[in-house]
Amino acid sequence: MNDFSETRTPAVAKVASYPGWIAVMGLIVVGLWLFPNVWYRQTIAGEAKWLTEVTNVAGWKYTEIPVDKSAEKTLVADRLVNGEFTNQTRGGVVRVFLAKRYSEKPHDIGLFVHTPDRCWTEGGWKMEATSPDAADFTIHGIPMTLERRIFVAPAQRELVYFGGLVGGQPLPYRLDHNLSVGMRVAAAGGGRAVGHGARASDDRFWQRVWDSFASRRPLLGPKQFIRISTPVMDGNIEAGERRIREVLDLWLIPRDFREEIEEWRSRQQI
Repeated sequence: MNDFSETRTPAVAKVASYPGWIAVMGLIVVGLWLFPNVWYRQTIAGEAKWLTEVTNVAGWKYTEIPVDKSAEKTLVADRLVNGEFTNQTRGGVVRVFLAKRYSEKPHDIGLFVHTPDRCWTEGGWKMEATSPDAADFTIHGIPMTLERRIFVAPAQRELVYFGGLVGGQPLPYRLDHNLSVGMRVAAAGGGRAVGHGARASDDRFWQRVWDSFASRRPLLGPKQFIRISTPVMDGNIEAGERRIREVLDLWLIPRDFREEIEEWRSRQQI
C-alpha cells in the first residue's frame, strides 16, 4: 500500500499544481494588459493644449487645398487642414498642413507613421543633407522640437518643418524615425514604398520606441501632427526660415485640449 501511494503522489501533486499555474499565467496576462495604462502617463507637468489654426491673418492670404483622397484614407484623421498662405505685399508662399486624431482607433495606422521622411521620398522627392535636422520652437508658450528637412524635386526645393503633440502636450522624443530609411529611398530615386521589414530593422525607429518608453509618454492616444514648408527661392534658405517662423506664429494658437475633444465628441452624438 505504501509503495502504491508513493508512486501516485507526484502525479497527484502535478495535477494539483495546474490551478496554481493557471492563476499565475492569468496574473501575467492581466499585468501585461494593465501595464501600459500604468506606465505611460497621459500628461506631464503643465496644461494640456492643442494648437488650433487661424487662417485670417494680416498681410497673408490663405487658400484651402483639398487633401488627396488616398492620403486622407491613410491618415484616418478626425480633422485635416491643408492650404497655403501667400504674402500680399512681399510675395512668398508658405504651405501648411495639420492633422488631428481625437481618439486612437485600434486598427488604424499611427498619425506619426507617415512623416515627410516617408511620404515625400516615396513620392519621388530627394532629401538634401542639411544641418541642423531639428530646431526648437516656442509657439505661444508651447515648446516644441520640429524636424527640419530640405526636399528637392525637379525645379523645386522646399524647406520643411514638422512635429507633433500627444495628449495635448509636446513630444519628449523626435519624429525622425523614418529619416534613415527615407534617405535611402531618396538616394535610390524614390517613387517606391518601403516594406515593414526595412523600417523594423532601422535602429532609429527602435530608438524612438525606447524614448517613448523611457519618458513614459505614449506613442498612442489623441495626437496632432503639424507640417509647414516654403519654397527655397534663389538658394536663400534664411528667407525661407523667416517666412516659416512668421507664419507659424500667426497660423497656430493654443486651445484647451480637453475642451476641443469634448466638442468633437458632442458633434459625433448629433
